Amino acid sequence: MFHRTTQAKLTIAGDCLLPHARKICQEWRNAQEDIRDLLAGKQPELCVAAIHSICSYHLPPILQQFCRDYPDVQLRVTALGSDRSLKVLKDGLVDLAIVMNNRFLTASSDLVIQVLYEEPIKVLVAATHPLAHHKAVPWAELTQYPQVVFKDGYGMQRIVQEQFERRGATLRAVLELNTPDAFRGVVRQGELVALLPETALVDAYADPSLAIRPIELRFMPMQEPMKRNYPIHP
Repeated sequence: MFHRTTQAKLTIAGDCLLPHARKICQEWRNAQEDIRDLLAGKQPELCVAAIHSICSYHLPPILQQFCRDYPDVQLRVTALGSDRSLKVLKDGLVDLAIVMNNRFLTASSDLVIQVLYEEPIKVLVAATHPLAHHKAVPWAELTQYPQVVFKDGYGMQRIVQEQFERRGATLRAVLELNTPDAFRGVVRQGELVALLPETALVDAYADPSLAIRPIELRFMPMQEPMKRNYPIHP
């Protein structure tokens, strides 16, 4: 690479290598700077996948505060079911996922899981529905009515299914939906019953055509905490 004389000079091979060496050194400096920025919270974008009810009610004020605190970070949020949210997380398409807790979804050694909060599951019915006359709905009566549930791939569907199976009851799921608005519209018609987390019922409380009731305490389903999942980096 060098002519071995009293004054160092590049050979033809050295001249050929020099621009490549400069590029390699610059790339190395860029990589070091990018890592330092990431450690300092200066990543160029943050991608989040979350279930629809979280996107509608809990995330908006948090997202606004995040944008104020980190104006240089491009924030990208996608509303997906729990299964899909974890799939894109494991594929590296998002940085974190906010999903319903479920043993089928979170039993993975390559995820770091943090419980955000716990919320109860309640019964949504039309105001004229027989179950609306209860202050708290007995489980035995709840199982007598057809149910509208979240689509397959949503953590809430699996939670409801497990609650029925735990009591030896058959879930008569006659309709599958994927948004709180759709649940309210269908349940308002009079016959169907929906078991939903508190977050998905925020708008329903202000609707006089709907009624929200807790499940009788001795039959209360296990509360399912919301969880934020992170990929484990090597």
